[in-house]
Amino acid sequence: MTAKCEDRLKALGLQLPPAPAPVANYVPYLRAGDQLFISGQIAKAGDGRIATGTLGAGLDVAAGQEAARLCALNILAQAKAALGDLDRVVQVLRLTGFVASTPAFTDQPLVVNGASDLMVAVLGDAGRHTRAAVGVASLPAGAAVEIDAILKVR
Repeated sequence: MTAKCEDRLKALGLQLPPAPAPVANYVPYLRAGDQLFISGQIAKAGDGRIATGTLGAGLDVAAGQEAARLCALNILAQAKAALGDLDRVVQVLRLTGFVASTPAFTDQPLVVNGASDLMVAVLGDAGRHTRAAVGVASLPAGAAVEIDAILKVR
C-alpha cells in the first residue's frame, strides 16, 4: 500500500528529488521531540539545476513561484529522509521564505505561495502553516529562493 502523500505527489505529476546534502557545516534536518527542523533548501531540481536570478530583475512572480515549489519539494525530500514516510508529518508549523529580489520588488508573499500551495496540495490540512516571506539581496549559489521549515511529526 502506498502512502497518501506519495499518492498525492504522483497525482500532481511530481517526484521527490534525492534529499540534498549539506554544502557547509550544518545538518539538513534535526529532530527535537515531535518537531522536525529542516535547514534552508534552495530552488534545486532533482537533476541538479538551480533556479537562479533575482525577482524584479529578470524573474517574474511565476518563475519565483516555480523556484519556491522546488524548495518545497526539497523540504519534503528532507522530511522523508528524516522520517521514512511523509505521512508521519502531523502539521507544517512554519515556513520561512527568502526571496532574492530588487529593493522595488514587493511580491515576496506571492512568490512563497509556490511552496505554500504545494505543501497543502501534498499534505492536505497538515500542510497549512504560519509563514514569513522576506526579500534579500542574494542567496547561496545565486538561487532565486530559499525556504526552511519546522514540522510537527509523529
